[in-house]
Amino acid sequence: MQRGELVCTECGLVVAESEVDTGPEWRFCDREKKERAAPLKLAVKTDMAVRPEHGERWRMLAQMHKRALHRREWKLVEVREELRRVKECAGVTQAAAEEAEALVKKHFSLVAEFPPEAAAVAVMWVAARAAGAPRPLKDFLMCSKADKRRVRKAAWRLNGVKKPHKTPIEEYVKVLAARARVPTSTAKAALEILERNKRRLAGKNPWVWAAAALYLASRLKPGLSKALAEAAGSNPMTVRSAARKLRA
Repeated sequence: MQRGELVCTECGLVVAESEVDTGPEWRFCDREKKERAAPLKLAVKTDMAVRPEHGERWRMLAQMHKRALHRREWKLVEVREELRRVKECAGVTQAAAEEAEALVKKHFSLVAEFPPEAAAVAVMWVAARAAGAPRPLKDFLMCSKADKRRVRKAAWRLNGVKKPHKTPIEEYVKVLAARARVPTSTAKAALEILERNKRRLAGKNPWVWAAAALYLASRLKPGLSKALAEAAGSNPMTVRSAARKLRA
C-alpha cells in the first residue's frame, strides 16, 4: 500500500489504484529515508467525479457541487467533458488533446461564447492541425451534434487570435492517400503537381486541393474522385473542379 496500489501477492497484478490507507500514518524519521503510508494525490475540483458505487447521496452532493461552481468553471467543466468525449470517439492523438486543453484555457473567453459541443469540436479541429496531425472536420462532426456553421465560426475566431500553424501540404496528401488507398507512386506524382501550383494554393482549402492533385495524378481514375471527396469532407464536383484548375 506504499504506492497506493493493491497488488496480487501471487502474480503481481495491480488490482486497484489510488487506494487510500485509512489506518494510522506511520513515518520513518530517519535522515536518509522517509516514507508515507500512501502517496499524496492532488485533485482539481473541476476534475472530481462520482462513481456509481459511491451511492445516490454522493451523486446528489456532486450535482449540488456542480451547480455551486462559478459560471466560468461550470462552462469549463462542460467543454472539457465534451473534449474528452470527442477525443475518444475520433481517436485524436494525445498531443492534439493536450493542445486542445491549452487552447481552451488560453482563449476561454472566446470559447465560452459558443455552445460546449461546437466549442469542443472547433477547438479539437484547430488543435489537431496545430499538433501536425490535420483531420477533416467531418471526422469530429460525426462524434457530436454540434452545428457545422457554429463550429466553423468558432474555429475562424480561434485562428484569428492564435497564430495558425501552417501544416505542410504533404501531410494532407498522406492522410487522403491512406484513406482512399491511393498507391505511393500516385501520391508522389500529386506532390509534384502541387509543387508546380504553389501560387494557386495560397489561401485555399488544403483538403480539396490535395484531393484534386491525387485525382489528377491518377489520370482521372473513375470513381476515385468520390472516394477522395469523402475522405476530404468535400464533394466529388468540387474535387473535379479544382483538378481542372491545376497545371499537370
